[in-house]
Amino acid sequence: MWIDVKYGVWNVGEGAQSAVNALAEGGYAPLAAMVLAARGIQTPAQAEAVLGFDTPLPDPFSLTDMAAAAGRVGLAMTRGEKIAIFGDYDVDGITATCLLTHFLRRHGADCVPYIPGRLEEGYGLNETALRQLACEGVKLVVTVDCGITAVEETALAKQLGMDVVITDHHECKENLPGAVAVVDPHRPDGGYQGGSLSGVGVAFKLVCALSGDPAEMLQEYADMVCLGTVADVIPLVGENRIYVKKGLEALNSHPRPGLAALMAQCGCESGSVTASTIGYMLAPRINAAGRMGKIDAAVELFLTQDPVRGEAAARELCELNRERQAVESEIYRQAVEHLRGSAAPDAIVLADERWHQGVVGIVASRIAEEYACPAFLICLDGEHGKASSRSHGGFNLFASLRALSGLLESYGGHELAAGFTISRENIPEFRRQISELARTYFQDDVPRQALDIDCTVTPEVLTVYNIDSLGILEPCGCGCPKPILMLKDAVIDRITMVGNGRHMRLRLRCGHYGLNAIYFSMTPETASIAPGDRVDVAFVPQVNEYRGERTPQLNVVDIRPSCTAPCGTETAAYRMLREDRITPRDAEALLPSRQTLAIVWRYLSSRGTGQESPICLCRKIVRWSEQPMNLGQLMTCLDIFQDVGLLQFHRTRNCITIQLTPGPGKADLSESQTMQRLLRAKES
Repeated sequence: MWIDVKYGVWNVGEGAQSAVNALAEGGYAPLAAMVLAARGIQTPAQAEAVLGFDTPLPDPFSLTDMAAAAGRVGLAMTRGEKIAIFGDYDVDGITATCLLTHFLRRHGADCVPYIPGRLEEGYGLNETALRQLACEGVKLVVTVDCGITAVEETALAKQLGMDVVITDHHECKENLPGAVAVVDPHRPDGGYQGGSLSGVGVAFKLVCALSGDPAEMLQEYADMVCLGTVADVIPLVGENRIYVKKGLEALNSHPRPGLAALMAQCGCESGSVTASTIGYMLAPRINAAGRMGKIDAAVELFLTQDPVRGEAAARELCELNRERQAVESEIYRQAVEHLRGSAAPDAIVLADERWHQGVVGIVASRIAEEYACPAFLICLDGEHGKASSRSHGGFNLFASLRALSGLLESYGGHELAAGFTISRENIPEFRRQISELARTYFQDDVPRQALDIDCTVTPEVLTVYNIDSLGILEPCGCGCPKPILMLKDAVIDRITMVGNGRHMRLRLRCGHYGLNAIYFSMTPETASIAPGDRVDVAFVPQVNEYRGERTPQLNVVDIRPSCTAPCGTETAAYRMLREDRITPRDAEALLPSRQTLAIVWRYLSSRGTGQESPICLCRKIVRWSEQPMNLGQLMTCLDIFQDVGLLQFHRTRNCITIQLTPGPGKADLSESQTMQRLLRAKES
């Protein structure tokens, strides 16, 4: 059984008590004050500055080249030139395209939206589209959510008699396109000091520059900016909080006809749309249009004013999403089959002729999460392939693709998600080199994922009132996550399986307090827990409503064994030992005492064989023995026992499988090669 321990390291914050007191005196509830203080907020004034929505929007002209962009678009409007808005096929690109198209048409411009076919044309500006637009009489192409790497395509547009204004938010390469204007917050020569923006956020800034009235534009287009910002996982800080706050208000009070129909199709009750609703319900359906090659349905959803046409578009998007889900399941099954029986990879690079280009990105995200490494899925077509990739553990995809650009035909994206084209013959070498980059980055034995926890709490603060008070943090999302808290040293009293055995309902006891918890998509086996275990619980606090009664509930994020003695995750010295570069100082720190070896062996002997997360195994031994130990020392003990034939173990990314070897149970540990290497290194 695979032990699904999600996070090897818990980073637990703690706010200064003086800050907690100051915030409480300023009217914040105790739990809210603790969370705000843990996030570095010291005073009520600072809290208002971070959480408030009354701050004026930054000047759009503070974006580099915005004046030139607005000037050229305004000139096209004055001249009556035909303008093409060239976008991307995801939610961010669709909303950006529709926002700018709606604004320009409303102000009398001759404007057409153009979103390339994902399967036929791929991402961004391309020769076929540009030649078609030129034949249609287009004189100005404005890109949204794309274009920052389109150097050759921009030059072609100029040859065809069209000017180009680029608005984008993706990472820039060394050479910018020779456009009339290049508006991108990531420009190395200035960019934008206001923070991160989505593609639709940049398009909105252009509309503000053209109109001169950001407040009116926010009233009109907050819903679109909100959808694109949340769907593209842009940090909800600064002006983005305003966009999402105002956008949610618009979606809940006066949605556009198409969006109202889509919300009804999804079962969203009026007034209940949140950032999570967008991420899990609305965005996937809008994205399905681009993924399945029928983008017109999504454009119609945003631009129509006819409720009947809006309802038809919403129904089509829901059907496309169901088709997408079926295709995704089949690709996932095939990808797992490719990986079956292989050793734990540093990076996953898979290629197949059967895969759907519009769906592989979702599967890559799922694979990266489940196998704890970056994933690259390539859709082969003849001698070439188009890939979608997703990161894991902070591995920078854009930087890695840039480093391997000699093997690629083209590439683009950002740190966490990227795409590229590659010739079939280069795939094996790309797999080898990207795996080497990932191996170097992750340093093999270091726990790959860290969970950031706001603070430790005691059970008495987990009241309905206190949990409700955390609503001041909304809208929550990237950059302003829902609070994650930790409860220490809780005892699992009871485990009940719910949801046809897919989820666990837990009853926890902390002293005299009893608490209910839910742990989704986990079983006692995969979580490696049982009634009676003493655990630390990381959770999102929530209020459960049932038959009119509101009670506190813990939505569990992770569970680990609690322990009273220090238990570190350090593995640097152990890694040096494995690489035969151990120093005398590291050897002395790593060399286990007889007591430590005895503790580990007695624990393993009493528990028998099994699978476990290495860091959880270390914590369980520390709790059992009440003696300090770190992960590197535990792994050294296992190596020593394996050297002399007492056990065998196999290590994968998140799991270690240990099997004790039948025999007399006695061995001379001094004969261990690992022990001898440590002793030699210590004495050198």
